[in-house]
Amino acid sequence: MAYSPNQLKDEAIHIGMRERLVKELSEKGIRDKNVLNAIGKIPRHFFFNTIFLKHAYEDKAFPIAAGQTISQPYTVAFQTQLLEIKNGDKVLEIGTGSGYQTAVLVEMGAKVFTIERQKELYDKTKIILPQMGYNPKMVYGDGYIGLEAYAPFDKVLVTAGAPFIPEPLKEQLKIGGRLVIPVGEGATQEMILIERISANEYKQTTHGLFRFVPMLTDKNK
Repeated sequence: MAYSPNQLKDEAIHIGMRERLVKELSEKGIRDKNVLNAIGKIPRHFFFNTIFLKHAYEDKAFPIAAGQTISQPYTVAFQTQLLEIKNGDKVLEIGTGSGYQTAVLVEMGAKVFTIERQKELYDKTKIILPQMGYNPKMVYGDGYIGLEAYAPFDKVLVTAGAPFIPEPLKEQLKIGGRLVIPVGEGATQEMILIERISANEYKQTTHGLFRFVPMLTDKNK
């Protein structure tokens, strides 16, 4: 059972646990102070089923609804750091999931457009994020095609393991923009950063292996 809106409480014990989490992430190599500050502010326990609450500030992924997971905080921090978020950046997020990564991006001052294909998760995050004071543009749809109507984007973030890099996501990136996406069809995926150099030129670099749920096609009611 997840939190209902009238149960959202952030107490001193949670703040202390977040401080320890931020210290742990810093020790693991996260250097972007804005990323660490955002993680230090966001009540991650709000996104958890109540049976997992005691694990909310461990650096681990945990199950949420629809067979999905809330990502490990280190993974959230690592992807966000790769994006190099600046205040006012227009960001497309593929895979709203629990909404935790979305909250990190909004907390950092990004204008976020986020797509979720699982109706159950979409319905939950439509409630919880505004309840917490975060108001991204939320879309129920297919992340493979992006959001052409709102393009171009300064940054694009994919939060599920993709079998390939969807061309529309590259095309919807501004020149000078950054796309972070985990790619691979096995148990682990390679984190890839794509920087758009010009209309037809992209630079691609790899940044280690991670584990994500698979990025699926179309919408799931």
